[in-house]
Amino acid sequence: MAEAVSTGNPAVQQTAKKVKFVITRQDKPEGPSYTEEFEIPYRPGMNVISALMEIQRNPTNSSGKDTAPVCWESNCLEEVCGACSMVINGKPRQACSSLVDKLEQPITVAPMKTFPVVRDLVIDRSRMFSALKKVKAWIPIDGTYDLGPGPRMAETKRQWAYELSKCMTCGVCLEACPNVNEKTDFIGPAPLSQVRLFNAHPTGEMNKEERLDAIMGEGGIEACGNSQNCVRSCPKGIPLTTSIADLNKETNKRMFKRWLSV
Repeated sequence: MAEAVSTGNPAVQQTAKKVKFVITRQDKPEGPSYTEEFEIPYRPGMNVISALMEIQRNPTNSSGKDTAPVCWESNCLEEVCGACSMVINGKPRQACSSLVDKLEQPITVAPMKTFPVVRDLVIDRSRMFSALKKVKAWIPIDGTYDLGPGPRMAETKRQWAYELSKCMTCGVCLEACPNVNEKTDFIGPAPLSQVRLFNAHPTGEMNKEERLDAIMGEGGIEACGNSQNCVRSCPKGIPLTTSIADLNKETNKRMFKRWLSV
């Protein structure tokens, strides 16, 4: 995948390999975007994050011109935190798990378009976090004192609920969803799946109707176009469309219950 300069010494060939990157950059939130090319030394097993670190150590582009270091976000480096989401070779994914050896060159890297750009590859995920607040994706407590063992969940329910709990709020499913854009206020697949998760919890179930009412309003579940891009793109394999289908049933039941109570 990486280019190499032909020499008679295999060790020299290994160090002479270069990896080409084309990075979409933006100097400030309202500034224009532009691309900049970089060539960095190849190392076996390197991922996109390690490549960005190399560019940060030596911020010189392919033309030999010194430039500002590329800005990006990362934390755990093991596909758990979701901070390093970006569009790599046209696909939204995690940079820490994107291996250079498995990517075609030149490797294109760009910020996700669903969220406002802060600088370069750093984005503002406020839209997603606001949606989680809207659906109350938490279990309220009235104190930090010891209440003893909590209610137990049936093992079958615990197993599928655990799959939903793998969400790392990376935003990839929102980026892949055609219904999440600047023209809509659709909250997106991840917050919807969290509604199902917290409604399944024996304690969280106390606020079940409140969460269902939230997703029955503006920007809620009715805005889903069932493209199923979300479930195909989720790096954790979360059954997002299964959650949405279940919530469709639950919101219909909630709607009839409200209608009968009028």
